[in-house]
Amino acid sequence: MAGLSDLELRRELQALGFQPGPITDTTRDVYRNKLRRLRGEARLRDEERLREEARPRGEERLREEARLREDAPLRARPAAASPRAEPWLSQPASGSAYATPGAYGDIRPSAASWNVTSSSSAKFEAALTWILSSNKDVGIWLKGEDQSELVTTVDKVVCLESAHPRMGVGCRLSRALLTAVTNVLIFFWCLAFLWGLLILLKYRWRKLEEEEQAMYEMVKKIIDVVQDHYVDWEQDMERYPYVGILHVRDSLIPPQSRRRMKRVWDRAVEFLASNESRIQTESHRVAGEDMLVWRWTKPSSFSDSER
Repeated sequence: MAGLSDLELRRELQALGFQPGPITDTTRDVYRNKLRRLRGEARLRDEERLREEARPRGEERLREEARLREDAPLRARPAAASPRAEPWLSQPASGSAYATPGAYGDIRPSAASWNVTSSSSAKFEAALTWILSSNKDVGIWLKGEDQSELVTTVDKVVCLESAHPRMGVGCRLSRALLTAVTNVLIFFWCLAFLWGLLILLKYRWRKLEEEEQAMYEMVKKIIDVVQDHYVDWEQDMERYPYVGILHVRDSLIPPQSRRRMKRVWDRAVEFLASNESRIQTESHRVAGEDMLVWRWTKPSSFSDSER
């Protein structure tokens, strides 16, 4: 592009739909870069147009191949109408009595594999075409280079898999024994899991019962402490008729057990607030700080109507 003259540069730009201005020493490099970008854009447009033109032809070719597979019944080979009629389809490639994987490690062990080139092309052409055109499960799978891809054309078939290989009595017995042992192991694993789950649930239920019993014991202790404090106040042994909640906790639970007993204490406090009418929860200023306290309330000796 550096060898273009000013006239050739102008003609190239005009051919690509760009009208340049005067080409001088200061604008020549700018127009060269512009020509380079225009050529790249034109090349991309040509490639896109070629792809758009080739797409209908590819779809038409695929439809034609599908139509040929549907319109190609095996009239000339009645003996090959079913893959089960061909004895060679059930013979493992290695000649062993066991159905083992062939060259492909991801072929399932319950199937045998064959090399497509090991038999006559006429047999393969008839059998593979029938399998591709059939909509029912015939017990034979077609495999290509990529075992995970679905084979749609005969030319992509590399090997076959059969779910019904010919196996000896020893092979069948060993497979049946392996299946039975596997099922028994699975059953015992499931049984052990359920047994462990049951033990875990029983342990959880026992812990909940112990926690609930400990909560009721704590409630009884709190009621005794608050009631005794009120009796002492009536006898002028205490300054206030109420006692701080945290003071009661500290007097009932030793320091080393407070973290472990926190859940039991919280449940006991909640139970007293909602189920014990003889103890009232109040807020008082003690030693310059607001704190929650408990006060014991004695039931009235006479009702309002009797008064």
